[in-house]
Amino acid sequence: MDGDLPRVEGVEHRFVEARGVRFHVAEAGSGPPVLLLHGWPQHWYMWRHVIARMRASHRLIAPDLRGFGWSEAPGEGYDGETFAADAVALLDELGIERALVLGHDWGGWTAMLLGLLEPGRVERLVVLNAPHPWPRIGIGLLPELWRSWYTWVSAAPLLGPWAVRRAGLAKAILNRGNVHEPFEPGEVDLYLERLREPERARATSLLYRYYQRALADGLRRRWRSRRLTVPALILFGARDRYLSPKLLAGGEGHADELAIELVPDSGHFIANEKPDLVAGRALDFFAKAEPRRR
Repeated sequence: MDGDLPRVEGVEHRFVEARGVRFHVAEAGSGPPVLLLHGWPQHWYMWRHVIARMRASHRLIAPDLRGFGWSEAPGEGYDGETFAADAVALLDELGIERALVLGHDWGGWTAMLLGLLEPGRVERLVVLNAPHPWPRIGIGLLPELWRSWYTWVSAAPLLGPWAVRRAGLAKAILNRGNVHEPFEPGEVDLYLERLREPERARATSLLYRYYQRALADGLRRRWRSRRLTVPALILFGARDRYLSPKLLAGGEGHADELAIELVPDSGHFIANEKPDLVAGRALDFFAKAEPRRR
């Protein structure tokens, strides 16, 4: 077991081999399984306050995505579809047929794709500050393009990995994306330390090249024929500097049950800014699945 893993009360760690990749998984609690999927530039540790509030009633499973945290960085597969396939393989390895899913940022996008591509494996899903796959592309979104400046820097060959490792790009994203002060002393460094490894900085760059493809998919309306049948909740910090709430318009028309809640006094890192709210909404939303499960 890696000795540099941060300690969190009640959390145990293991490594799981799935799809040829060695994944780090943090686990806590018991009860109905909840898969926690982190975003960039964080890793499993972002969930610790949510875990503390949910572990009495649920089994919390927080893997590091491939290439990030303490999971292996295989050099390829840094995209939403692969992340979703990885999640299914992890559930298989853990002997879990269906799970509740809670994801933030890239983890939220992955949760959406899980619901679309593998609805039989997902009971309910909660997405934090990530878009759905059916944006209304129009002139109203043009003034919002400034928000994604960092994605183009990250995706650039040579420049992107350098900016992540040396130029403080990830630190700037973490420190400027909030309304309050969500991070404890030293916490930001825990995220940055992992990204200083060359293979993880490269994973970031490749992930944001996928972002460009995903954006093009949105323009081409790739997902317009796919309907989300899994009940879903999008919880979105409305003062997000990096993603516009306007991206959420129209999502309800592509889903059987999709609720969208804007949180006016939170930014992008809502699980860190508002752990009580996130855990409370998730527990309430997930509880609606329990009678059907029985």
